[in-house]
Amino acid sequence: MNTVHPLPLVTQFATVSHMKARIPRLAARAIIVQDNRLLLVNAFRGGTSDLWCAPGGGVVAGRSLPDNLMREVHEETGLEISVGSVALINEFHDPKSGFHQVEVFFRCAVAAGKIDHNWRDPEHVVTSRRFFARSEIPAIRLKPDSLPAIAFAPDAPARYDPLEFIVR
Repeated sequence: MNTVHPLPLVTQFATVSHMKARIPRLAARAIIVQDNRLLLVNAFRGGTSDLWCAPGGGVVAGRSLPDNLMREVHEETGLEISVGSVALINEFHDPKSGFHQVEVFFRCAVAAGKIDHNWRDPEHVVTSRRFFARSEIPAIRLKPDSLPAIAFAPDAPARYDPLEFIVR
């Protein structure tokens, strides 16, 4: 597992003091590799960004992370999944608004269904969904940066990605 070295306390407090105090949002995301291709979604209303990410989203209190993840993946892709082990914890924030999200990525497998380009996310957030070959990934914008390395190394230990600035 990678060792994370925290910022000196003075820097940490300086960073936090410029942010509005908000409780971090918790999200669950699915790492789904099928036929050596990684499933990604574009989760920007109206396709306002070309940024891709793993399917998933915010958790609902009172439901487990895997239950939330199964719901989110079905809403965004139409797929039913089985949820495996934790592979990655990632977090990002927007210092201007105070938004801070902690994401728990799980290794998952498709249990039923297939990608249908006519599928519509009931929340109208995900505009595109598709599997990307490893060779296609360097040509797209994707977050977190570590996702491909984790996704295509199924036996790798779980990893933590340090806090980074939000990207849109």
